[in-house]
Amino acid sequence: MASLPSVLVGNNTLKLEPDFKKHLPTTSLSVQQKGNYNNKTATTQLVESYESVSLDFREALSVIQDGSSGFESNVYIPILQECMNNQSVSQTQMIHAHIIKTGTFEDLYLMTFVVNVYGKCGAMDLARKLFDDLPKKNVVTWTSLMSGYIQSSEPMVAIRVFSEMLEDGTYPTNYTLGVVLHACTLLLSVKLGEQLHGFIVKYQVEDDTSIGNALSCLYSKCRSLDSAVKAFSRTGDKNVISWTTAISACGDNGDSVMGLSLFTEMLYDGIEPNEYTFTSVLKVCCFMQAMGVGSQVHSLSIKLGYQNNIPVTNSIMYLYLKCGLISEAKKLFEGMGKISLVTWNAMIAGHAKMMEQAVDSLLAHSSGMEALNIFKKLNRSNMKPDLFTYSSVLTVCSALVALEQGEQLHAQTIKSGFLSDVVVGTALLNMYNKCGSIEKACKAFVEMSIRTMISWTSMITAFSQHGHSQQALQLFEDMRLAGVRPNKITFVAVLSACSHAGMVDEGLAYFKLMKNEYKIKPVMDHYACLIDMYVRLGQLDEAFDFIKKMEFEPNEFIWSNLIAGCRSHGNLELAYYAAEQLLNLNPKDCETYVLLLNMYLSAGKYQDVSRVKKRMKIEKVGKLKDWSWISVRDKVHSFKPDDRLCPPGGEVDLMLADLLEKARTIGYEAQGSFGVTDEEGLEQTTSKIIHHSEKLAVAYGLLNAPNESPIRVIKSISMCSDCHSFIKLISVITEREIIIRDSKRLHKFVNGKCSCGDFGSLM
Repeated sequence: MASLPSVLVGNNTLKLEPDFKKHLPTTSLSVQQKGNYNNKTATTQLVESYESVSLDFREALSVIQDGSSGFESNVYIPILQECMNNQSVSQTQMIHAHIIKTGTFEDLYLMTFVVNVYGKCGAMDLARKLFDDLPKKNVVTWTSLMSGYIQSSEPMVAIRVFSEMLEDGTYPTNYTLGVVLHACTLLLSVKLGEQLHGFIVKYQVEDDTSIGNALSCLYSKCRSLDSAVKAFSRTGDKNVISWTTAISACGDNGDSVMGLSLFTEMLYDGIEPNEYTFTSVLKVCCFMQAMGVGSQVHSLSIKLGYQNNIPVTNSIMYLYLKCGLISEAKKLFEGMGKISLVTWNAMIAGHAKMMEQAVDSLLAHSSGMEALNIFKKLNRSNMKPDLFTYSSVLTVCSALVALEQGEQLHAQTIKSGFLSDVVVGTALLNMYNKCGSIEKACKAFVEMSIRTMISWTSMITAFSQHGHSQQALQLFEDMRLAGVRPNKITFVAVLSACSHAGMVDEGLAYFKLMKNEYKIKPVMDHYACLIDMYVRLGQLDEAFDFIKKMEFEPNEFIWSNLIAGCRSHGNLELAYYAAEQLLNLNPKDCETYVLLLNMYLSAGKYQDVSRVKKRMKIEKVGKLKDWSWISVRDKVHSFKPDDRLCPPGGEVDLMLADLLEKARTIGYEAQGSFGVTDEEGLEQTTSKIIHHSEKLAVAYGLLNAPNESPIRVIKSISMCSDCHSFIKLISVITEREIIIRDSKRLHKFVNGKCSCGDFGSLM
C-alpha cells in the first residue's frame, strides 16, 4: 500500500486554495467581442454534428455560432455540462476540438472542466493525457483528476495522483482531502487513512465539517467505531450529514444503542433528519427489533413529510416484517402508489428474514410461502427481478426444499442473463444442495464463469453434507491450487468431510494447516467437527477429553453428537450426562426432554423418568410440534402425526399400511417412544410411532409425485431412529430417492443408505 510523502511547509500552516469556481448559469449567456480570429467555420461544423441532440444543447451551440468573432471561454461550460449529463465521450471530444480551434484552450479553468468531464464520462486515459499536456495546473485540476479516478473505481490511482500533487508543491483544499479520504474508504485502508488523518491534524483542519464527515465514514467502513465516533465528536459544525454518518457507523458496527442515543441527541440539537437519517436509524431499530422506537420514528417521518418517500417506507416496512408485524407491513406495501423493485425486494427479503427468526418451523414455512407468493406477484407486474430478487428467492427455496420452484427460477435466471452473476450462481448452488440434488449443485458450480471463495466453500460444504468426503477434500485442494484463500467456514466443511469419513489423521492435519499456515484461530464449529470425528469412531473417552480441554463452553451441537455416539456405542451413562448438559443449555427444548425420557425409559430408570417429568412441569415445556411438508406439482402439503387429513382407510393410510407390511418382511420392527401429547407437557404416553409426520408425507409423495422422481420432505424436528430405519427400507422397496431435511441435518436415502451415515438416526 502506498504511503503519503512528507511535505515540508515553511510555517507549518496549510495554504488552502480558494474553493472551486461556481458554475455559471446556463441562461442569459453574454458574448463579448475580444479578438479578430474567425471561428465561424469550425462552429458551423460543430453545430451540424449535433442535429440529433437535445434542443437545449443545440441552443447552447448556437450561442457559439453567433459569437463568430470571439467570445469568453465560459460559454463552453453549459455545453460541457450537457456532455457530462449525457455521459458522451464523443461529444466531449468534439467540444474539446472546437476549444483548440478557437484558441480558448489557454483558459485553465475551462481545461480543468474538460478534465472533469472526461473523468465523469469514464474516459480516464483522455483525462490523464489532457492533464499531462496542460502547461500549468492548480489544486482544482489535480482534484478533478483524482475525482475521475474514483468515479472510474480506481482509488489507488487517485492516491498516487494525490502524492504527485504534494511532491509538485501544490497544497490541497479541504475538498481535495475529502476526495482522498473517500479513496481510502473505497480501499478499506485504515493504515493509509490514518496517515492522511495525521496530515489533517498537522494542518489543523480536523474540525472542518466535510473532513470530519469523511473521516467518520472511513473509520466506520474499516470497522473502527471508536475512531469514527471520535472523528464525529471533533467535527466543529455538525450538520445532518455528520449525525447521519455517525448513526450509520453505529448500526454498521453493531452498537445499536449508541446509534439510537445519537439520534435522540441530534433531535435535541434541533437538527432535522433527512431521508438517509431515517433509513439509518430504522436499520438500527431492525438490529434491535426495537418496534417501540421504530413506530415513533415512523410517526416522525410522517410529520416531516416522508410518508411517500420510497426508501424510508421500505425501511419501515422491513422493520415491521422483522418484528413479525405482517399486517402492518402489508398495509404499507399496498398503500404505496408506485411500487419500485426495491420495495418488492424488501418484502421478499423481509419474509426470508422472518424464516430465519421464526420460533418454530410452522411460522418459518408460512413466511417462506408468502415470499414465493410475493415473487409471483412481482412476475405478473411490469417489473423485472434483479440479482437481489433472485438470490433472496433462491434462499427461500433452499429453506423450503422447494426444488420445483428453484428449477423454475434457474430457467428464469438463464433467460434474464443474471445466471452469470456470482451471487446468483452461488445461491443456485446452495439451493440445489439444500434440496438434496448434489449432481445439479455440482453442475451449477462447474458452469460458474467466476468463482469466489464463497462459491468454492459452498461446493465443498455440499459434498461434505452429502457424504462425498473424498470429492470435498479434492475440491479443497483444487481451491488452494487456484490461489483462492480459504476462510474459517471453508475449514468447517473440510473438517466435517474428514469426520464423516472417519479420517482422523487427515482431519488433524487440516486442523494444523488451518492454524499454522492460514493463521485462522479455531472456533467452536472446528472443535465440534473434531469431536464428531472421535464420536463416530467410538472413541468416546478421547472425545470427552477434547471437550474438557476446549477454550469454549460446548454448544448444543457438540452435546447432541456426543449423545448420538454414546447411544451407538452403548455408553449410556455418558449419554445421560450429555443430555442433562443439553437441557441446561436449553431448559425449554421439548425435543431434548423426549430424547432423555426415551433413554431412561429404555434402560428401565423410572425414577429418572419421574424426575424429568417433574422438571418439564416446572419449566412449562410445550408440546412437541412434529410437522412435515412436501411439495408436489407446485402445491405444498403438510402433515402431522395421526393427521385427520389422512383418515383410516384413506389413500395415504392404505399406502402407509402397505409399506409397513412390506418393510416387516425384510426385517422392520416398530419401536416404542415417549411423546408429549398436551400443550403443557404434563402428560406423556408410550405409543407406537407408525404415523409420524414424515412417514405420512413420504406415503403421500409416493402416491402423487411423478414416477421415479425423488421424494423431498421437510420436517420440523429431528427424525427419530424408528422413522430413519423405516425410510431406509422404503428407499429399497420403492427404488426411489427420498430426501428429508429435519431440524438437524439433511438425510438422503438411496438404496437403503443415508447420507448421514446413520449417525443422525441416533437422536
